[in-house]
Amino acid sequence: MKKISVLILFMGSVLFGQSDEKIAIANTLDDWHVAAGAADFEEYFGLMTDDAVFIGTDATENWQHEEFINYAKPHFDKGRAWNFTAVERNIYVHDEADFAWFDELLDTQMKICRGSGVLKKVNGKWKIAHYVLSIVVPNEHVDELVKIKNEKDNLLLKQLKIK
Repeated sequence: MKKISVLILFMGSVLFGQSDEKIAIANTLDDWHVAAGAADFEEYFGLMTDDAVFIGTDATENWQHEEFINYAKPHFDKGRAWNFTAVERNIYVHDEADFAWFDELLDTQMKICRGSGVLKKVNGKWKIAHYVLSIVVPNEHVDELVKIKNEKDNLLLKQLKIK
């Protein structure tokens, strides 16, 4: 009986600990989105790792940390960054609780988008290391979207294949 009690106590603390980690991660992501909406540059970039990557919705938007800072700073300086609110989120924590990955649906000025990425624990705090933003497209509208993107995508594909 004593072994079962110890096992239940251990399992409960592991599950509770992971739940605490998920709450901390959700808070980090929420704070990050709020900081963007408030155009709080220091808070926003303070919640990212020093080597973070941000992948935007355009095929050319693969920003390393400094590139993303350079892109975002003028928007934040104008007091008009972006305003995203998570409406659904899934968080997965590595067994050692040193990194996590997630996906989320967002309410944005572009309507529903999807964010996904990786967080890393740095000095005991969760920070965003990699973020991917995607515009979601209902399946029944994909053919229309392909027509809209066709010319620009074909040009970009030619450029990328040359490299």
